[in-house]
Amino acid sequence: MWGELGVLGNAASLGSALCSNSKLITGAKSPHLGFPSSACSLVIAQSVPLLPDLSSTLLFCPHSSSHSTPPLYSAIHSPLDNFSCPRDYVSAPLSSLPGLIFSHYVSSRKTICNFVCDFWDCSDENQCGYHQESPSLRAPFACDFEQDTCGWQDISTSGYRWLRDRAGSAFRSPEPHSDHTFGTDLGWYMAVGTHQGKEPAIAALRSPVLHEAAATCEIRFWYHGNIQDVANLRMELTHNSETLTLWQSLGQLGGNGWQELVVATGRVQGDFWVTISATRNATHRGAVALDDMEFWNCGLPSPQNSCTIYQHHCNNYACVALTELCDGEDNCGDTSDENQVSCSEVRHKVTDFENGLGEWTNSSGWVITQGSEASLASAEPIRDHSKNSASGSFLLSKADEGTAVLVSPEFHPSHTNTCLFTFYYYLHGSEAGSLQLSLQSQDPESPQTDIIRTRRGELGAAWVRDRVTIYFEHPFRILLKGETGPGGVVGLDDLILSQQCKRVSKASAPGPLPGVPQYLQQLTKIDSRTQMDNFCEPGHFSCGELCLSPEQLCDFVPQCAGGVDEENCGGTNFESDTGGWEDASVGHLQWQRLSAQNNSDPRTDSEGNETGHFLLVQQAWGQLMGVARARTPVLGPSGPACALRMAYYLEGHPQGFLALRVVEDGAHKLAWHIQTNSNDTWRWVTVPLGERMRPFQLELLGMVDLNVPGTKGVGVDEIAFVNCNPIETTEKDTELSCNFERDSCGWYPEHKTDTLWQRTSIQGPGYDHTTSQGHFMYLDPSEPPARGRGARLLTALQVPPTHNECLSFWYHLYGPQIGTLSLMLRRDGEADMHLWARTGTHGNRWQQAWATLSHPPDSVTKYHLAFEAHRNGYHGNMAVDDITVRPGPCWAPQRCSFESSACGFLSSGQGTWQRQGNATGTTIRGPRADHTTETPEGHYMMVDTSPSALPQGQTAFLTSEEYSPLAQPGCLTFWYHLSLQNPGTLRVHVEEGKRRQVFSVSAQGGFAWRLGSVYVQPEKDWKVVFEAVGAGVEHTYIAVDDLHLKDGPCPQPGSCDFESDMCSWSHTPWPGLGGYSWDWSSGATPSRYPQPSVDHTLGTETGHFAFFDTSVLGPGGRAAWLRSEPLPPTPMGGSCLRFWYHMGFPEHFYKGELKVLLISSQGVLTLWGTGGYLRHQWLEGHIQVTSQVEFQIVFEATLGGQPVLGPIALDDIMYQTGQSCEPLVPAGEESSKSATIPVVTITLLIALILGLLAFVVWRRLKKGGHPFKRQKEENNTSSGFDNVVFNSDHVTLPPVTGDQ
Repeated sequence: MWGELGVLGNAASLGSALCSNSKLITGAKSPHLGFPSSACSLVIAQSVPLLPDLSSTLLFCPHSSSHSTPPLYSAIHSPLDNFSCPRDYVSAPLSSLPGLIFSHYVSSRKTICNFVCDFWDCSDENQCGYHQESPSLRAPFACDFEQDTCGWQDISTSGYRWLRDRAGSAFRSPEPHSDHTFGTDLGWYMAVGTHQGKEPAIAALRSPVLHEAAATCEIRFWYHGNIQDVANLRMELTHNSETLTLWQSLGQLGGNGWQELVVATGRVQGDFWVTISATRNATHRGAVALDDMEFWNCGLPSPQNSCTIYQHHCNNYACVALTELCDGEDNCGDTSDENQVSCSEVRHKVTDFENGLGEWTNSSGWVITQGSEASLASAEPIRDHSKNSASGSFLLSKADEGTAVLVSPEFHPSHTNTCLFTFYYYLHGSEAGSLQLSLQSQDPESPQTDIIRTRRGELGAAWVRDRVTIYFEHPFRILLKGETGPGGVVGLDDLILSQQCKRVSKASAPGPLPGVPQYLQQLTKIDSRTQMDNFCEPGHFSCGELCLSPEQLCDFVPQCAGGVDEENCGGTNFESDTGGWEDASVGHLQWQRLSAQNNSDPRTDSEGNETGHFLLVQQAWGQLMGVARARTPVLGPSGPACALRMAYYLEGHPQGFLALRVVEDGAHKLAWHIQTNSNDTWRWVTVPLGERMRPFQLELLGMVDLNVPGTKGVGVDEIAFVNCNPIETTEKDTELSCNFERDSCGWYPEHKTDTLWQRTSIQGPGYDHTTSQGHFMYLDPSEPPARGRGARLLTALQVPPTHNECLSFWYHLYGPQIGTLSLMLRRDGEADMHLWARTGTHGNRWQQAWATLSHPPDSVTKYHLAFEAHRNGYHGNMAVDDITVRPGPCWAPQRCSFESSACGFLSSGQGTWQRQGNATGTTIRGPRADHTTETPEGHYMMVDTSPSALPQGQTAFLTSEEYSPLAQPGCLTFWYHLSLQNPGTLRVHVEEGKRRQVFSVSAQGGFAWRLGSVYVQPEKDWKVVFEAVGAGVEHTYIAVDDLHLKDGPCPQPGSCDFESDMCSWSHTPWPGLGGYSWDWSSGATPSRYPQPSVDHTLGTETGHFAFFDTSVLGPGGRAAWLRSEPLPPTPMGGSCLRFWYHMGFPEHFYKGELKVLLISSQGVLTLWGTGGYLRHQWLEGHIQVTSQVEFQIVFEATLGGQPVLGPIALDDIMYQTGQSCEPLVPAGEESSKSATIPVVTITLLIALILGLLAFVVWRRLKKGGHPFKRQKEENNTSSGFDNVVFNSDHVTLPPVTGDQ
């Protein structure tokens, strides 16, 4: 660490300790130091706070020739045997030191917030926009916002502001459902909510003042939002009164979920700060969130006592590589590697375009411009490289100007003296953009143009360094050719030629510029035809008699002879070329195709050939510190079974990194990665890619420290695509019936999100449905942290049969935040057909479901099926097992929520029943929300009973499909909603040959859904029919939702023993409480959540109950509600609610709370509440409920403090209308009370007689008599107290028998 250093003690009193060869003992903390006679004077000082981990010994070397150069003070913390003053410095006596404190030399680098841990605990880097931490190799300074804002401050001037927030809190839709750090709703991030004002507003978030960013500095963070929500998201850097726009969205925000952004700052000298601003306007609500802010490789190199022979010692004593001298970058931090002194020997020639083109010639297409002239809506650079400023100049080729060519002067041959050419380029905005460096021979007898370097694709908004070593036997010119793709630009800056590049004094005129490069000719030449033949349209691919559009290349469907249209698409053994993989690296590492015989490790390719080729990570000239990156061309579409198989080699010390990443829709997702060494051998891996639409690309990422001993490299070989053809199907693909015991049959997990379906036998439910010990398909949204909102389980394309089919399956939905599981049928060119859906927890057991697959007659359009999971949180799991497909339609479903379809119900009569929701808010008739989800997005069946739609007395019928006969009585429940004004009559019929009415209601409705239930026991096939009879009243309707046919009798209103299900009690998450719900389980069922071991109803582990685990709530509470159906007003005196509850929490710790609430139009009233500890028992509760209006009873589970593992359970809820909760007195107890007076009288008489007898006995004993002696001898049995029954309240004497 370098800063203001002080010397304790008078320098004069220490004497003139001149340099000598003697050993000097300086104290306990100082080492034994020895100096040659030429060494500097020595100053002894105690340890100072700035150097707690170093010795206090300082060296003082004043400069000999320049007063502008500061003296050298060097902290010595190791014995120096051969240390002397550097050149231009001389030794000096201690008397030249200025007193007690010297501050003549103060480093230009400040010690606070400079991305370097100057203190041992890194406390100088606290609240700097990141948290203090001890830096490790390639680890960033980061802030995850879990504890605080890390020093970031909101500087907004309106109500549109940045806040530290988390999912489900104050942030409004469209909100992140999780943070990025943990992938759960308990993590924190910075966010701006939707702005309610009409005027445009900007929310600004500013970092603390930071100091000195290295040229390698990158800022990375994750954002959540899309173009529909925020007008513009911008990152700016303010430095020296100049504000640079590092990045802005301008319509580039896209995709769902969290997206990563990487921004290079360039070299920043002195103080600066970063500002992130979000803009909203009248059409953009402005919701956006940020998380995981990271600063990578931003610190300048630290001072060192000495450097290696391969390094340059800077004026500030930092060490930089010799190859970084005079390269246009301030690597030292004080520009001493780029000043005239350092560069005078190498005599580089630099063209920075500040004063024109210099010696270069603009053949076509290039223009000199500045960042200040860049268009806001373009990909143009907003700063140059030389100054890292908007006022700096550079060369630019825009997309609408075609090909641009820049030509150097003519140079002498460089076969003896190596010519080094360093340049900086900018390639951004288009995947089709490219920059090509060629050497053009100026020898008339051997005219040729050799391509030396080609870079293609999107490299980001950063200047990238490259260096070329030129060996050429003839005079030559350097050609830089820029090709811009749609919306892209190519830029050049700081062209640096070494002194070995000798310019020809009298150069000849430039030769003709090259036409189509040789490598392009090879790519387009098929069957002696080329694109130059004009056989195909421009941009199309010619093979034989075929012309293929660009979309038909690399689509995994071979159409040309030999499959040449699928060559150079990524599948290769690297023997002839790279197989389409293009290096897209921008840092110190790059991918290169190498031969095993020209490489030390690995010594063979994956097939064991010593002359084989592979792709290997090598050193590169880029100035950034990113990973090596290679990219395929645009691919797709792919089939659901698509996978990539490859061999890999990884031998890094201490470790390396290799990954395969998918780039799709602007998002990057890791498909596979590994950090474990391969033990110096090639290994094989198969990476599932799954079904993907075009376009997508694959990227190979590799990182290893090649300078560390023991590191051998990272490589790949024998890459092949397996089962990626989207139109080919195998016999396995047709296996839709599956119990998942052998494999997953024809069902494939989609790989577009972090959440993946997986075949397992131990996770989730803990048991399968088939054998209780087998396999099933399982989805866990929390292991590992899964940031996607959903996942799909797909089939391959299926050929439709000539008849309808019935698909049955078993599902398991369990957990307090489970979301929705749905089944869909998809055909190309048609809207998705929703076949089935379930929302929320359905208890800790397997449930069966059916769905009819309807196929149009004579249809040839293929289809595929998909189970789609949309999660509502991060606690719970979904599973599917035992899928079966059979010919013919299914029976009518036992459950129907109308979320996915009308469940086969048909409308008839004068009116029309229709399935509808209110997501758009424009529905004229019907409830504002359905009953299933209790949101406007939910669906239900509704009939308009207004006179114009259903005249008075007319009817509208809603008829189900056929149900199978019932072996035992059942209960059919449904929820109905009647409009506020009288809509008429709703009747329910059971049709078994003839119709039989089983339910009727005719009344004004309200805002609530009400429960209807009927007993059914048909012995033949039967249907249920809903009949609506119009009343002739305007603006009226009748709606039904959530039909459920179950075994057993119908429960009483408000009552449930939870043995078959949760009866009429609703556990749908209540808005504003975090999306949590009660669940249903038994002690015998394996569960990932704590629960009672037995229920109360049966007292066994097979009995069921409702429960909620409060540990999922997290800090700050919130709650889960269990709500009854709407109940009518209570009679005079009220009604009794009885229930049994179980609470299990560690004693003397935070406790859970159970409350009973009454909700009505008059508000919310707390009737009862308790907090519980671990008791291992069921306790009874009872409440007298009184309400003059319709109401609901709510059981609320919440926390009394911090999260703690513990369940709250309920069982045997009984609502007794019109009854009192006072305990009933048995008849036997009444008779005992009536006999109390005579019993007391007899007791007193007996006591009096006993008293008289005792007196007589006492008198006899005084005379020596013993009247009971003989009796005792004759009867050895004592009467005792066997006939007295004790209890806690009173003593009851048994009735007197006849014998007594």
